[in-house]
Amino acid sequence: MIVRRERPADARAVEAVHLAAFPTDVEARLLAELREDAGFLPHLSLVALDGEDVVGHVIATRGWVEPLGAPALGLGPIGVRPDRQGRGVGTVLVHALLAVAEAAGERLVALLGDPAYYRRSGFVVSTEVGIDPPDPTWGVHFQARVLADPTPHGTFRYAGPFDRV
Repeated sequence: MIVRRERPADARAVEAVHLAAFPTDVEARLLAELREDAGFLPHLSLVALDGEDVVGHVIATRGWVEPLGAPALGLGPIGVRPDRQGRGVGTVLVHALLAVAEAAGERLVALLGDPAYYRRSGFVVSTEVGIDPPDPTWGVHFQARVLADPTPHGTFRYAGPFDRV
C-alpha cells in the first residue's frame, strides 16, 4: 500500500470510497464542500493506493480553538473501501496524516469518532488536553491529539462545511 497526497484525478475514486464506506452520502457531500472551503489544505488530503486503485482517503481541514482563534486541524471524513476495512488502511492513513501535519508545524488535531479506534493513534478525550467539543453532547467521542506545545485551550470549531451537515 502506498499513501500519497490526493491529486485532482483521484476525485471520483475518492468520492466512490466514501459512498461505499458509509450508508449515506453525507461524508461524500461534506468532502466536496470542504474542497471548496477556505479551510481546505491540499497537503492534508491523502489517499491509500493498492496498485492504481484508491482504497482509502483521509482529510484534515483548518479548524480553530476559540476564544483566541488559535489554528488547529479537524480530521475527517476518513473512508476505506468496505472490502479493505479491518486491514489497517485507516490506521495507516491517520498516522500518515499526523506525520504530515506535525511536519507542517500544526499543534493540534481534533476529531469526532470511536475512542477505542483513535486511541491507537494517540488521541485522547479532548477535555483531557483543554479542548472543549463544539457540541457538549459529543462527550468522549470528541478527541484530540497534541502535536506540539503550547497547546491552545478553549472550544474547537471545524471548518464551515461541518456546520451544514
